[in-house]
Amino acid sequence: MQHQDTHSVSVAGVIIDDQGRALLTQRRDNGHWEAPGGVLELSEDITTGLLREVQEETGLQVEPIALTGVYKNMQRGIVALVFRCRSVGGQLTETDETRAFRWVNADEVRALASEAFAVRVLDAMNPDHPPAVRQHDGERLLSA
Repeated sequence: MQHQDTHSVSVAGVIIDDQGRALLTQRRDNGHWEAPGGVLELSEDITTGLLREVQEETGLQVEPIALTGVYKNMQRGIVALVFRCRSVGGQLTETDETRAFRWVNADEVRALASEAFAVRVLDAMNPDHPPAVRQHDGERLLSA
């Protein structure tokens, strides 16, 4: 199998507060607003990777509540597993990867994030919705 035929797996944690708002982070490298997360390391399990990535990008310790979606970037071959989480400790801290944070409602998510990343957060904000399976091109959703 050639390298360009492989996938990368990433995880993201949509942290929901007591008011139903989600935490978005602003990335230092491109200024985009997204849920905290990143690529799983080869030797780590999914939950360990999720907890590590969220803490590295936010300073928060979280508890995963539910898998809320599986998303594939068709251009880059990245499969993302997204989880609704709640904060259980730590303190929001800017890092080498994040330069700002915002607790946002659904309308603010739509205004700040590109469609491909906003839908992950919106899916996670809806506790009655079964896990979504979606494809995108890095910016826009693609039909199945």
